[in-house]
Amino acid sequence: MNSSGKLFDRSTTLTMSRFQPQGFHYLWAVGTTAQRKKSGTTVADRYQVKAPQIWLDTQPETDPQVPLASSELAQTYLLLYPYRLHVPEVYGVCREGGDEILLLENVPITEEGELQPSIVQAWYQGSATRQVYWLWQILELWTAFSELGVASSLLSPDYIRIEGWRIRLKELILDEGQTQESFAQPSLANLAQSWLVLLPDAKPAIAEPLQAICALMQSANVSYREISTRLNQLLLEQAAQLPLRIQVYGATDVGRRRSHNEDTCYPMTSRTQTFDDLSARLTIVCDGIGGHDGGEVASQLAVQSIQLQVKALLSEIAGQPEPLPPDLICDQLAAIVRVVNNLIAAQNDSQNRTARRRMGTTLVMALQIPQRVTLPGGSIANNAHEVYLVNVGDSRAYWITSEYCHQLTVDDDVAVREVRMGRSLYREALKRPDSGALTQAMGTREGHHLHPSVRRFILEEDGMLVLCSDGMSDNGFVEQSWADYAELILQDKFSIESAVKSWLDFANQRNGHDNSSIVLTHCQTSAALPELRLPVPLSLESTDDRGLPEPIVIPPTEVMKPKRKNRIGLKLFLVLLLGGGAALGTWYYRDPAGMQQRVRTEAERIQPMIESLRQRIPNDLLKR
Repeated sequence: MNSSGKLFDRSTTLTMSRFQPQGFHYLWAVGTTAQRKKSGTTVADRYQVKAPQIWLDTQPETDPQVPLASSELAQTYLLLYPYRLHVPEVYGVCREGGDEILLLENVPITEEGELQPSIVQAWYQGSATRQVYWLWQILELWTAFSELGVASSLLSPDYIRIEGWRIRLKELILDEGQTQESFAQPSLANLAQSWLVLLPDAKPAIAEPLQAICALMQSANVSYREISTRLNQLLLEQAAQLPLRIQVYGATDVGRRRSHNEDTCYPMTSRTQTFDDLSARLTIVCDGIGGHDGGEVASQLAVQSIQLQVKALLSEIAGQPEPLPPDLICDQLAAIVRVVNNLIAAQNDSQNRTARRRMGTTLVMALQIPQRVTLPGGSIANNAHEVYLVNVGDSRAYWITSEYCHQLTVDDDVAVREVRMGRSLYREALKRPDSGALTQAMGTREGHHLHPSVRRFILEEDGMLVLCSDGMSDNGFVEQSWADYAELILQDKFSIESAVKSWLDFANQRNGHDNSSIVLTHCQTSAALPELRLPVPLSLESTDDRGLPEPIVIPPTEVMKPKRKNRIGLKLFLVLLLGGGAALGTWYYRDPAGMQQRVRTEAERIQPMIESLRQRIPNDLLKR
């Protein structure tokens, strides 16, 4: 942190091109005035009407007009920026003839200028897993949308568009002012009614369970948690029946302008490091902050500490007879991040590091948790294909297939903060000189100030999960280059090692101002495979692509005979919460009766864990 209290400023290397979409800039024009504009006409000497409410900006290099601060709808879009995977963003407004037409970007429009199919149009084509996954995403948005008064946006199938695995909203509807009661005061019962439209075309394996869930949603006094639990169980049952094969490769490079590398990734291939079961499940990229004497130490300390914590967490989860709910696992992972954060902060304090000398690190982490799931027939599958993403700072995660590239994380920087607070459009916030400064990083402050983002995804299609530092993602590099590598990797035309090294070299040519790191996980779910393999570590300097040496084999997804179930008692539950070194787990678990006591004992819980981790991490790293 600098003397003004702001975190390390990384904005000097950022440019607007980092955020500009490629190709035509299609927009969605909101409102009845926009609906009346005829195709082929031009609005305000700038926007070409390609189709009803689909406009093409012919002057994307010129900033559009900014909406009035009093626009409630525009404010709602800003507040929902963390959900940009599903929700459009405000581009600007078009003022003509006294009307103000709100223009949206990041909308579900194809490169040909057509809307993506609605959920009704795409529903019958989806697999059983994907159909449930679409509904799960809708349910995940329900609480946030209800709090902001736009839950009715989720009730109209025409508003929900589909792009592969994810749902996208073409626009939001304000609940207030709607004439139809179900839209003015939307409830879970209304949501169930919108789902019932889809059920006649639901896959046979899920039709009856979905009918039961919809019936429960329409019953009196049903809670969101009840619905979430039932739908999550159905989702895991379907995903667990898919095969899963994973290959992982990580690499880091100092770049063209830096003399040392403050990035650390896991797994990182070298002749001295071997792969184990953990590297099939856990991938990490950390970008250190604080200069040579701090940044690289912080990133290494974070990666090593997280490995220890995650090993213990996976061990505890493996012993559970039933899957744990996503919110509990998210709480556990957030607690792990805070404990590791405090370990780095303690190092800063012990070395009297203050202001900008305090070391820290960004974090983007993916953890594939192989929870056991009891299938409808009574057999047990050993992996439900869940992957949890955790991020702090501006290192990123992307999901890439041959068809699309989706950024899964949201940066923790000043520009994003201004949008999330409802104070500025993103393109306006980027004009600030400190727009790229981080608003949070691990280790710079105490853990109770840290708010890591944790989210669960389901691996249900072939694709690549890419974690990278900003040295690779800056200037829109991943968005511009992914298509050149996706087909080669996904169709096994290019070894994953060669592809990663080639992509990293290309990033250094295009960016090169910073250290660059990438960890790529190639996931295959399309066909049954006899085993799950990881590449044997190769030197980054090696350019030999004659094939892999004998790989290390990890047991594949399999179905086991049912075992006798044991009930999860209170004791076992508390062991899970406190186990794995996640000393803050109980405090973060939602227990209203004991919350105040947990808050008072937080400091006592953290300190033993810090001491334990300090003893288990190499002394030479702590002394640096």
